Amino acid sequence: MSPDEAKALISQVRAEFPDATHHVSAFIIGHGNSVITHCHDGGEPAGTAGRPVMAVLQGSGLGDVVVVITRYFGGTKLGTGGLVRAYGNAVRGVLVTMPRARKVATHTVRLIIPYAGFERIKRLAATHHAQLVDQQFGAEITVTARLAVDAFEAFQNAVSEMFNGARQAEILATDPATLLPL
Repeated sequence: MSPDEAKALISQVRAEFPDATHHVSAFIIGHGNSVITHCHDGGEPAGTAGRPVMAVLQGSGLGDVVVVITRYFGGTKLGTGGLVRAYGNAVRGVLVTMPRARKVATHTVRLIIPYAGFERIKRLAATHHAQLVDQQFGAEITVTARLAVDAFEAFQNAVSEMFNGARQAEILATDPATLLPL
C-alpha cells in the first residue's frame, strides 16, 4: 500500500458519508525502518482525535494500515478527554476484530504427482505452510501451491526425497509482497 492509496481510501469513506460531521483518519504505511505516518483530526479539536488514533495504531505494531472513523455529532459534547478516550477506544475495538496478515515474498509452484502421493503432498504442503491453490486431476495430479520463498528450498528437498528424486516443484511465479493470513 502507498500513501496515495491510503489517501484515496480516506477520500472514498468521506464521499460515502458526506453528511457526517467528522472523518478522523490515520495511516501507517510500511513497517520497520521505512514507515510513513499521517493523522488528521477531521474537524475535532486539535490533538483530540487523530493523535490518539495514531498512538493506538503505532502501539499495535502493524504496518500498511488505514483507519477512518466517521462520526455524526449527536448533540452531546464529550470534551477533550472524552474525545481522546472515544477515538482511542474505537480503534482498539477495530484492532481486536481485524484479520491479520503478513507480507512475504512467495513462489507459486507446480508439481505433477501420481495419485498415490496426493495425501502425502497435502501433508507436506501443510508442514511447509504452503497454500494449495489448485489441483487438476488427469492421468496424474497437477498441484499448484504458494509458499514463502524462504521455505521453498526445504519444500523442494522434501518433495525430492518423497519421490526418490523423480519429482520436483517448478516455480511458476514469484510475488515479492503476498499477504498471507496469520
